[in-house]
Amino acid sequence: MFNKILIANRGEIACRVIKTAHRLGIKCVAVYSEADRNARHVAMADEAFLLGPAPSSESYLRADRIIEICKESGAQAVHPGYGFLSENTEFANACERNGIVFIGPPSSAIAAMGSKSAAKAIMETAGVPLVPGYHGDDQSPDTLKREAEKCGFPLLLKAVAGGGGKGMRVVESLKAFDEALTSACREAKNAFGNPNMLIEKYLTQPRHVEIQVFCDSQGNGVYLAERDCSIQRRHQKVIEEAPAPGLSDDTRRAMGEAAVRAAQAIDYVGAGTVEFLYDVDGSFYFMEMNTRLQVEHPVTEMITGLDLVEWQLRVADGEPLPLKQDEIKIRGHALEARIYAEDPDQDFLPATGTLRYLRTPDESAHVRVDTGVIEGDEVSVYYDPMIAKLIVWDDSREGAINRMVQALEQYRIGGLKTNTRFLHRLADATPFREVQLDTGFIERHRERLFAPGRLDLDRCLVSAAAWFLELARKGDRIRGDEHSPFSAQNGWRLNSEYARPLKLVVGDMTHELSVRELPGEYEITLSGASHRVNAQLEKDALQLVIDGHRLTLHGYQDGDNLTLFHEGDQFICRQHRDTFAETDQGAQGSLSAPMNGAVVAILVGKGQQVEAGQTLVIMEAMKMEHSIHAPHDGIVSDIFFTEGEQVKEGDALIALATDDEEAA
Repeated sequence: MFNKILIANRGEIACRVIKTAHRLGIKCVAVYSEADRNARHVAMADEAFLLGPAPSSESYLRADRIIEICKESGAQAVHPGYGFLSENTEFANACERNGIVFIGPPSSAIAAMGSKSAAKAIMETAGVPLVPGYHGDDQSPDTLKREAEKCGFPLLLKAVAGGGGKGMRVVESLKAFDEALTSACREAKNAFGNPNMLIEKYLTQPRHVEIQVFCDSQGNGVYLAERDCSIQRRHQKVIEEAPAPGLSDDTRRAMGEAAVRAAQAIDYVGAGTVEFLYDVDGSFYFMEMNTRLQVEHPVTEMITGLDLVEWQLRVADGEPLPLKQDEIKIRGHALEARIYAEDPDQDFLPATGTLRYLRTPDESAHVRVDTGVIEGDEVSVYYDPMIAKLIVWDDSREGAINRMVQALEQYRIGGLKTNTRFLHRLADATPFREVQLDTGFIERHRERLFAPGRLDLDRCLVSAAAWFLELARKGDRIRGDEHSPFSAQNGWRLNSEYARPLKLVVGDMTHELSVRELPGEYEITLSGASHRVNAQLEKDALQLVIDGHRLTLHGYQDGDNLTLFHEGDQFICRQHRDTFAETDQGAQGSLSAPMNGAVVAILVGKGQQVEAGQTLVIMEAMKMEHSIHAPHDGIVSDIFFTEGEQVKEGDALIALATDDEEAA
């Protein structure tokens, strides 16, 4: 077995690999960018080396520098994790040339599956079922459009070298094809250096079911059950589970055997995942093979009791597979939810900022948290916005879902927008519990999943007032206490009969409350109704009795802003200050950047007439493109940025005047 390995990655997967390696007595070398100097994976490793500046092209994608560090540190092998260089044939070859073991498949296998079109040809020969479509070498727009017409609509454009939803577009009609092709090609080229596309018939209600395969250098291959990854947004997985609910034993066996055939057709070695589309009629079709460990591998570990990273290390060291197919058993059910810094209410736009407040559920045999961050870390524009993976296990699917719902209620993050509230609603949704699964689940149940918060507004306002009262009573000043309403010089004191007014702002609405302290409790009046409140604040936990109803909330205060967490939902308010003045967020008619990122394309010119819904600007953040559309008909009166420039959330990109305004 190796005595020292280098992890050519960052974040939670680097921490995950280090954990297993240390358990096996293997020393670990970490690499990091300037943005990751204080990252968790750097602190966990035995030693760490600086790669370069924050952009991944200047740090984590520098294969030459990573090879140099291997030699300098004495690392015998490289674990690439996923993303970055994990499926890079040149890097795998470079490791081999320099006598460094690449903990992954041979470069020939990566190359075979790296092109989705070439992979489909190989799978066809291996007898693996394929989705109808086009995966030819002729990439001229005319040919692709002609093949699209043959395939029929809706169809899926996919980057041949792609993954993670990048370079992928659903095209509903021939009219929309040209713009979708241009956008998908540009995104694919930026993400993978290869703009080539393949076309697939878009199945309207498919499930995404994938098989975890493992092969060794002696020619043995096994499958370790399957995972259902149908719950997706923007073609990226949100919740994964294992085993896939509702699959018959015959289907599971047929799919598993097809996956092993696919792997052995390219002389595969190591961990891989063969992804299938599973249709409503029980048929399944090869989609792609990922020649690496998957983000969602923990759910397979939870139901098999195996450590897949340990298997990777042993197979890479030349050992045979630890188990044969008939020795692999599955037990219970597991779910994984991906905790992202993003705004589900704004089409899942990635968010950036500091994790100023971070509380996670306690880990146990039933709950696991894989993460690469700690409180105080920054989520930057340079890397994937995933904060953590929350994994749960129980004897049954119902039990696992209940544990996921409970764990998400205990996962509290403040300082930036996240998807935890959305995940809670999704996991607890009746259609999810009833296995109404397919890749269009989120869109089909949008009204349910994106409904307004379920918390009672008046109850939340009273709770927030109690938080501030307790804070003042204890004398514990959280940041920004000089602006506290309780520091006002108006003669009011606790233990007096004076009813102190208190204003709380929720969104753009200001709510007026009055507060009186009575022996052992508060009287808080709102909207003409008075509430008797007993409260006790200890750290971030607020114990409350409101009109005889006992409950516990948790909170995070940042200056004037307070976030309360309760039963998977959040309530955000702000203390009103008379000195506070709202600032103009941009000129009327301007279109603002929805997130930090770069302007990659400006599709209109100054003075141009545009129609409502027309794409005006394309931005890129975290390697994903986002289109900015015209909210109404009008004329472009100004353009404030050029292509390639970095912009911040809220920056005005374009000014759009109506015809009447232009005439005036």
